[in-house]
Amino acid sequence: MCDNTTPIYDRINKKLYIKKTDMCPKNASYYGNRAATLMMLSRHREALEDSQQAVRLDDTFMKGHLREGKCHLSLGNAMAASRCFHRVLELEPDNSQAQQEVGQTVCLIGARFDRTVFLSLWTMQVVFCMDRALESASACHRFKVLKAECLAMLGRYPEAQSVASDILRMDATNGDALYVRGLCLYYEDCIDKAVQFFVQALRMAPDHEKARLACRNAKALKAKKEDGNQAFKDGNYDAAYELYSEALTIDPNNIKTNAKLFCNRGTVGSKLKKIDQAIEDCTKAVKLDETYIKAYLRRAQCYMDKEEYDEAVRDYEKVYQTEKTKEHKHLLKNAQLELKKSKRKDYYKVLGVDKNATEDEIKKAYRKRALMHHPDRHSSASAEIQKEEEKKFKEVGEAFTVLSDPKKKSRYDSGHDLEDDTGNMGDFDANNIFKAFFGGGGGQGYSFEANQCMYTNSCRKQQYFF
Repeated sequence: MCDNTTPIYDRINKKLYIKKTDMCPKNASYYGNRAATLMMLSRHREALEDSQQAVRLDDTFMKGHLREGKCHLSLGNAMAASRCFHRVLELEPDNSQAQQEVGQTVCLIGARFDRTVFLSLWTMQVVFCMDRALESASACHRFKVLKAECLAMLGRYPEAQSVASDILRMDATNGDALYVRGLCLYYEDCIDKAVQFFVQALRMAPDHEKARLACRNAKALKAKKEDGNQAFKDGNYDAAYELYSEALTIDPNNIKTNAKLFCNRGTVGSKLKKIDQAIEDCTKAVKLDETYIKAYLRRAQCYMDKEEYDEAVRDYEKVYQTEKTKEHKHLLKNAQLELKKSKRKDYYKVLGVDKNATEDEIKKAYRKRALMHHPDRHSSASAEIQKEEEKKFKEVGEAFTVLSDPKKKSRYDSGHDLEDDTGNMGDFDANNIFKAFFGGGGGQGYSFEANQCMYTNSCRKQQYFF
């Protein structure tokens, strides 16, 4: 009951003190009492004026000096507060309240700071110092603004917004608080709204250099980013790459916007076949913003293009853990399948053909590779080379056996382990495949040289060049 009615009593007391001061404008105690009421209402600037008027009327009014000191202290004016409390001690040396408040002013004076140095740190230590200072100077807007600005630079935007809003409730024209509100929006990539606050801050404080610089940077970032987006849509990838690069030089502190710019440049890089550069840009994007799903997806696709499936799987796993959608699940499964397939022998590489090669292309490739690695061709070479070529000859036969059979090829392409289905692939005779393919039949009198010569002449007639 008492808590609910206190504001009513405060308003009544304030009205009564206004009447009393009007009736007795030379009475110092009336001004002192009204100052005390205003302090209870956290209206420290008005309270300061009344307490100063009280001591002007009566310099020996101890309570007036005490209240003036408390107002100065709450507003962060430590030196002025110290003078007031020392005046109280001159009037009443044993005043315990004044002695305690002097200690507060000493702490606050000790906490005086070089603003430029503090703003170059942006650490929790700065926030800690401001919190300690605000314990004594609870109504000091300078300390609150610095705390809010530090919180914004630390990426703690909701806290910074809350502190700035608290200042604006008391002083809607505070240019610093308007600047901090804009700064939070700017760093959250809400650039249009941020510009509105910067413009408003400049109306209230035309000389606010930080607001002017931030406003200029915000407009420049938006323009460069939009120009880059348009160039990308028009298919002018070189221009888009340059525009995104220029945008990235505007403000290194704007983490969220720069993360998007790096990802956009990575997308352009992939279009320009600069896959390594695209991966590097996407990596920079996720370092700036670990929650940026689009950058992980873009980097994963680049890894897929480079056939670096382990890295692609890691990125898709990160995405799927964050957003369990059907699309992301499909991408992860596809990457896992490609990773599994990459750990087997790549029969397409063995024959030197594309994964979409036709039946004729596979046959032609086999003819070429089989003749190239046939053991008879390397009979005069060293034992080590003969062994290596024999191994390659067998692999070529193994690859042809799989890729020339539609069922085996289908199972191979889908990631199945063919050795589990068809027995040990190493048991087949590569020479038999070679002889059957070239019409040797495997019988007595088969000649590698004759078949090679016949095949070479056939190739010339059909204009097969390898």
